[in-house]
Amino acid sequence: MNFISSLVTRFFILLFRLVPFWLLYIFADFFYFITYKVLKYRLDVVRDNLKKCFPEKSPEELKRIEKLSYKNLSQITVESLKAFTMSEKQIYARHKVINEDEIRHIYNNHGGIIALPNHYGNWEWGALSCMQLHWPGIALYKPLSNKYLNNYIKTNRSRLGTELVSIYDTARCFVLNKDKKKNYVMASDQSPSNIKKSHWIDFLGRDTAFLHGPELYAKKYNYPTVFVDIQRVKRGYYELELTILSDEPQKLADGEITKRLANKLEEVIRKKPENWLWSHKRWKLKRDSD
Repeated sequence: MNFISSLVTRFFILLFRLVPFWLLYIFADFFYFITYKVLKYRLDVVRDNLKKCFPEKSPEELKRIEKLSYKNLSQITVESLKAFTMSEKQIYARHKVINEDEIRHIYNNHGGIIALPNHYGNWEWGALSCMQLHWPGIALYKPLSNKYLNNYIKTNRSRLGTELVSIYDTARCFVLNKDKKKNYVMASDQSPSNIKKSHWIDFLGRDTAFLHGPELYAKKYNYPTVFVDIQRVKRGYYELELTILSDEPQKLADGEITKRLANKLEEVIRKKPENWLWSHKRWKLKRDSD
């Protein structure tokens, strides 16, 4: 069954190769209608998250953000399928790093960096756009249970130079590459699986568990951390701005890197909340859970 489902998925991916971008967003509008109006995909989760994070906003404003968040999700979904067949030229034009020159000294003066993107804007094109940076990229990802589809996705997303490594091999990956200059890409706003190792931060007015991994490896290897802000300029076009969170992690107090990350992410979200993934069950963990 896994093999068959992977073949079906690859068939649709090949179909999207023939779809021009203008038509792609007609599909996105249709997907928005189905997801939001018909299936009401995780609508209760979205509404609960928005209401608790923005208690000061009116029902009308929350409704506006809700609708726009589903439009954002629909665009990212179709763009993710298109990513499998996008050319290097298209990635450069549509997912552009705008200030790499400003932080080039970080790449030159350290043995590695840890880049921290989030589920904001189009994060799915990130593995492809890493080629714009000077150092080879390693993207840590969670493997799919379908091994056929997982192998296909891993091979495709690595075609422009970024190496994909399972999150279950994170420690080994850092050890093997400690003498090489690498850009480690670690999604930073996932809900942690290990509550005992989580960093707890006041984030969007809520007690929030953050992954311990980015800070752990930053301090262990003294790798600078860089926040990746992905903003949609217009449909199908994004700009990535890089912000240094810490250039000497080992000099910072425990939890400080994670706090800076959370504060920066909150700042970005509050400006345009509709571009974050509100359907994610971000607050399923509680500090006093066993």
